[in-house]
Amino acid sequence: MARSWAELPTNRVIGLTGASPQALALSLEPLPDGAPAVLTYAATAAPTASAMVESVLSELETAAVALYPAWLPDAEGIAPGGAGVGAVRALALEMASGTHHFGPFVADLAQTSLRGEAPGPTRFPPEVRAAGLARVLAAAFGRPRVALLIDVPEGLSARDEDVLLAGGEWLAHRAGMGVWLTGARLASVDRLETVMVRLPAEVAAIARDVPETSVRPTVTAHASEGPARAGSAPAAYRGAFLPPSGMREPDLRRPAVRYPAVAGRPHPASAAEQALERALAVCDWAAGRAWNQTHQSHPLALSIRLDLLWRQERCVVEIDGPEHREAVRFEADRRRDVQLQLDGYAVLRFTNAQIASDLETVVRQLERFVVSRRAGTFEGSRHV
Repeated sequence: MARSWAELPTNRVIGLTGASPQALALSLEPLPDGAPAVLTYAATAAPTASAMVESVLSELETAAVALYPAWLPDAEGIAPGGAGVGAVRALALEMASGTHHFGPFVADLAQTSLRGEAPGPTRFPPEVRAAGLARVLAAAFGRPRVALLIDVPEGLSARDEDVLLAGGEWLAHRAGMGVWLTGARLASVDRLETVMVRLPAEVAAIARDVPETSVRPTVTAHASEGPARAGSAPAAYRGAFLPPSGMREPDLRRPAVRYPAVAGRPHPASAAEQALERALAVCDWAAGRAWNQTHQSHPLALSIRLDLLWRQERCVVEIDGPEHREAVRFEADRRRDVQLQLDGYAVLRFTNAQIASDLETVVRQLERFVVSRRAGTFEGSRHV
């Protein structure tokens, strides 16, 4: 019987069936109610189970540092200089005193996070790091548990598969986290329980209608086409998301660990979101913006996550990386844009490349649209 995300076990390793990694990722955005905090790890071949575990723990520490202060909210606004280190260590120890967190571990992690340092050598053994990171990452998303969704690559040898499974079993046992395998099947392993995932109806329909091998549609409108004709929205407002011909995405590599956005903040792993927020923070007209909010058309509809929202102005801004070229996500983007427009929102899409190469133009276009929306003068500003 198929299970929902909230019903999957978080104390052992299982293999997920019934959906592609792309469909699974889509169904986790935003995190479903009752589900653990789910982070995705792109597995690679490791020589030993301990090496695989060390790789995962290093990536999870990097994620925890990036997500600070979401897991230590009282530290918001504390500066790294002066008495800042002592203050965040005290807050971490105070948090640990009333929870299952291990005080010395979270105090050290808070100090590293405050200073913006890359995690380095640690005084704690792997068992303490694993359990501590599981608790911290769950707390960052306000969830009681955490799960690691491991994307298994094709072409692993029988030994590689055994190493991957042994490392996953260690993490599940020592960290108390769910370890869920997706992607390529472990052909040589016979001790792995498999579970079918029950996708939301909307995601299942997209996965059914759009095979993973299908070619993405061609988008002909680009922001580089020149000024929009009078009275019409610029190309960026018309749904264009591909970079102009010859422009390369700033970074096509995906991080080894991916994690959801925290409501109210630009995603820590998105250089484009971070850059845009820094630019908007000094603009008076940009007041009222909210990062990574959820929207639900009606109580039975699937919730969707919005990168950036001006709720009063009914304006949604989406920032697209190269993963939005995948067939399943491309189709999902088109469907959600239509639904948002039916709900009275304008949807503006920009690429990472646009923000990296011409941030000033992006901000100017956003200002034009948001200010005009407030005045009720922009074409199409009538609410549905």
